[in-house]
Amino acid sequence: MSSLGTTLSPAEPDPVVEPDRPGLGTIVKRVSLSLLIACLVPAGLFCSITVLAGVWPAILAALAWSYGAIAWRAATGRRTSGLLILIAIVLTGRTLVALVADSTFLYFLQPIISDGVVATAFLLSLATARPLVARLAGDFYPMDHELHLRPRIRALFWRLTLLWALLCLGKAGATLWMLLALDVETFVLVRDASLQTLNVLAVAGTIALAVRVARKEGLLGPHALPA
Repeated sequence: MSSLGTTLSPAEPDPVVEPDRPGLGTIVKRVSLSLLIACLVPAGLFCSITVLAGVWPAILAALAWSYGAIAWRAATGRRTSGLLILIAIVLTGRTLVALVADSTFLYFLQPIISDGVVATAFLLSLATARPLVARLAGDFYPMDHELHLRPRIRALFWRLTLLWALLCLGKAGATLWMLLALDVETFVLVRDASLQTLNVLAVAGTIALAVRVARKEGLLGPHALPA
């Protein structure tokens, strides 16, 4: 029995909690910081140390930076991006092969081969439910199963995966030509300047395409830049 004067009311439904969507500035900051730590700083170290001390110290410095960045993020409780881990693994393999063979030529040849392998992996992943770009997207934006299933998001990941596959193939061809045509120091300077510029342009294009789709899907937070 209920007490006199007590009115029973139906249970109210729980309020719908909207997910916290980061703004465009936050996304750009995450992408920029990830690329700076994983790619731009080790490339800059490699280029400058090659000029100052030679190729072998530059190889070891780039590798030390990658592992130092991973250790620092782990020690400070920060999330380590998949890109940084991938770069560290690639640099480790390249360095071990070059040291065993005592050949800087092999060190520079390996990224050409790896670019071809990565491009192939990107292309093959287009036939799966989650292309490679979809697997890396969580480093830069909070993804869930519902987002992955949206038609515009799936089309975006497919197009970006194809874009980066073609980019890797183009980089492999251009780098092979430079490696065969130029001396080592000139190769390092020209390669780093041209490829990093190409990477920055590709990243800018990737962000522009992603922002266009994110605005249509209502995925940018309140601090996004105006359209």
